[in-house]
Amino acid sequence: MNPSLTLRGLLLAAVAVLATACATPPSGGDPGHKGFSLWSPGRVDNAPLEAKYGGKNPANANCPGENISPALAWARAPSATRSFVILMDDQAGRAGLGVNHWVGYGISANASGLPEGAALAAPAALTVGKNSLGMAYLGPCPPRGNAPQHYVFTLIATSLEAEALPPGLDKAAVLDALKGGKALGAASLVLRFNH
Repeated sequence: MNPSLTLRGLLLAAVAVLATACATPPSGGDPGHKGFSLWSPGRVDNAPLEAKYGGKNPANANCPGENISPALAWARAPSATRSFVILMDDQAGRAGLGVNHWVGYGISANASGLPEGAALAAPAALTVGKNSLGMAYLGPCPPRGNAPQHYVFTLIATSLEAEALPPGLDKAAVLDALKGGKALGAASLVLRFNH
C-alpha cells in the first residue's frame, strides 16, 4: 500500500470532520461567528419555533399561542456600544406589506442576551416600544395552512445611552433616532413559524 495515499486519505477525512464540526453551532452556545452575532440558545438560524411562541389574541384564530418571546443571545458587539435595539419583523405578513412584531430598545451595553419571555417581562430589561399593531409585543400569527413564515430578529448596537429614548416609540421613530451614525452595527437571526 502506498503510504502517501493513506496519509492523503486521512487528511481528507480530518478536513471533512473539521468542516462538519465548524458548521454545527454548539447547543445553546455562541455559534462561533467571527463578527457581531445574534442567536437563540438551543436553536440554529432558520429553526422552527414551537407553538407556545405564537402570538396570543382570542379575536384572531391565527394567534392561539402563549405570546412568549424566544431567548436571544449575542456576542462581539462593537466596542463603542452604549445600548442595543431589538426588532422582530415578518416581511411576508399582511400579504407582503410586512408586520413589525417587536420594538425594544435601551438594552444595556453590558447585556449579552435576553431571556425567554423578555418582551413582556416585568421589570423589563428594555424600554418597550410599539409594534405595527400598537402593542408591546405579538408573537407570530401567520395564516393557517401557509408554509412557515420567516421572522427576522435584528439587534442593533447603538451609541445612545440606554435611557436616551422615551417608551412607546414605533420602529420608524427608533430608526430615525439612530440616524447620523448612532447605529454602530447589526446582527440578525431568522426563526420560522407555522401552524
